[in-house]
Amino acid sequence: MMKKMIYFGLGALTLTRERAEKVFSEMVEKGEMNRDEAKQWVEDVIKRGEEEKTEFRAAIRKEMEEIRSDFPLVTKADLEAIEARLAAIESKLQQQ
Repeated sequence: MMKKMIYFGLGALTLTRERAEKVFSEMVEKGEMNRDEAKQWVEDVIKRGEEEKTEFRAAIRKEMEEIRSDFPLVTKADLEAIEARLAAIESKLQQQ
């Protein structure tokens, strides 16, 4: 049971409610836990997975901001503005 719980905890980030319910239903059928425990575990694991996903996304965003400040990159908007200016210059040159 402990091995299943460890694997389950590691996969909580990507676990769907359906999969969690299936795993815990199997544990109930084998007598490893009762239905009330299983229901609570499913809720806890799904909630924890969502929290971890939110924290993970925030960490990725923070890291990306640090990378952007360390290595100034041209954004899509910057590139579009440059392309528009270039097109305007080319148009003026063709009119001369």
